[in-house]
Amino acid sequence: MRKREMYTLPVFLLVVAVGAQAADRSAGDARIADKPGHAAIASAHTLATQAGFEVLAQGGNAFDAAVAVAATLSVVEPQSSGIGGGAMFLLHRASDGKDIFVDARETAPAAVDAKDYIDAHGDLNKDHSLNGPLSAAIPGEPAGMVLLAEHYGKLPLAASLAPAIRIARKGFAPDARFLAEVGYRKEIFKRYPASAALYLDNGEVPKPGWVLKTPDLATTLELIAAKGNEGFYHGALAQKLVDGVRAAGGRWSLEDLANYQAKEREPIAFDYRSAADTSWHIVTAPPPSSGGIAIEEMLNILSGYDLGKLDRVHRVHLIVEAMRRAYRDRAQYLGDPDFVKMPLDELSSPFYAAGLRASIHPDKATPSDLLPGYMDPPQGAHTTHFSIIDKDGNMVATTQTVNFVFGSCMVVAGTGFLLNDEMDDFALVAGKPNVYGVVGADANAPKAGRRPLSSMSPSFVIGADRIGVIGTPGGSRIITMVLEGILAFIDGELPEKFVGNPRYHHQYLPDVISAEKNAFTPDEIKGLEAMGHKVSESERRWGFMNAVSWDRKSGKLHAGTDPRQSSGGAVVK
Repeated sequence: MRKREMYTLPVFLLVVAVGAQAADRSAGDARIADKPGHAAIASAHTLATQAGFEVLAQGGNAFDAAVAVAATLSVVEPQSSGIGGGAMFLLHRASDGKDIFVDARETAPAAVDAKDYIDAHGDLNKDHSLNGPLSAAIPGEPAGMVLLAEHYGKLPLAASLAPAIRIARKGFAPDARFLAEVGYRKEIFKRYPASAALYLDNGEVPKPGWVLKTPDLATTLELIAAKGNEGFYHGALAQKLVDGVRAAGGRWSLEDLANYQAKEREPIAFDYRSAADTSWHIVTAPPPSSGGIAIEEMLNILSGYDLGKLDRVHRVHLIVEAMRRAYRDRAQYLGDPDFVKMPLDELSSPFYAAGLRASIHPDKATPSDLLPGYMDPPQGAHTTHFSIIDKDGNMVATTQTVNFVFGSCMVVAGTGFLLNDEMDDFALVAGKPNVYGVVGADANAPKAGRRPLSSMSPSFVIGADRIGVIGTPGGSRIITMVLEGILAFIDGELPEKFVGNPRYHHQYLPDVISAEKNAFTPDEIKGLEAMGHKVSESERRWGFMNAVSWDRKSGKLHAGTDPRQSSGGAVVK
């Protein structure tokens, strides 16, 4: 990653850069607190939030709590993430102001063969890319948790994994969302005996009140607790995984697992000056996430407008036009930084943004077919995000995923966890759309050891007095949802409010503004349509945003989880 002029902060969820902000203020401003003195955690499940606080109560820090939350989500929300998938962690260490982005994204096996994903007609074989052994990339989340514990935590890894191990053995009662999503994937579960035995009740979708126990997952987590990476990527468990995948028709090898590494990368960091002429520092995810560079490009475009003085229709119009242009660039240029040379300085340049801004008509939509480029393959909507601030000001923002609902739906017998289906996030067949109906570029083609492009966008929003940690699942909509969350936080909204705001989205192609119900009034839709926009409302709700914030003047912490989902837990204590 390239150096930035002012800061070097990490990405992945919105966290704080305490030291950098303090340096921008007069030393005599006693109103600004250096430590919050208490903690805030927001996640997609109350049991995961409780696990984080349990570890904090034992003397752990935010990084220990992040391991606890991540592992517990693997147990209680396997439809969205797990140790068979990947994660991106954004960290801020208060003691020295260090910010780190930990890339635990999955990688393609060395024997990957594009022919496996082409059907008899030359089109993408969606069954192979979404379901079963060929859809599974090499998991990264275990290595990410080990890195956090060994390099940044205070407690032994075993202590941070203990809540997840206990819940896996004791069991829990899944909520209605979980059971409905089991029903959606029931027929695929039936293909794999270990999966059917774990998630179905005598071959059927379990009834409310059913208790899910995963003792094999508890044993796997105990191996990781005792041996770290050796427990997962080497030895008996690695052999079991490779044997199970290959027996089912996959291409994993012991070398694929042994060679996997979670990597620390420099996050993207930049400044945004809002309409009120206040400066905000944004820290967000670098490649292999496309989210951070897209967010920077959009905010660079929008910095040339006084959004606060515009009526809603014109404000949305300009934001949509910024979205349109940033999404046009994503797939054409971005990929795994270990394999692909990317023009990041050019894409993030204020001069480039000024040129894009000049192409925006203040009252007319730009047809997407006038903007040549590719459309990026979005990632699966079944992802999860959590945000943490501890009493000392350490912070973590994490987004983790198995891609589609319940990933590949394949459990290797004796392991207790689902494998991801992240191979679908690659541009598997040149010029052919993936399951989400979009195509990608060569920069995101599958190659041995390559990480697929991601939309995960954990970010920090840092102002003079307020700091926000923001992120959400939601596939290709992640980036625009995080952008809208950032703008709402800058406008003064608290996490409890903005995590539940109705969202809207434009991703270049298809050339339409997608919107949740009630995102716009009927008059606003008419106004946008008069400008040439197409608006499509959906009854479906997007994402599951979880955010925390710190008001350094008042000392107050805030935590918000999307109120439209019933399982989330957002707590300050």
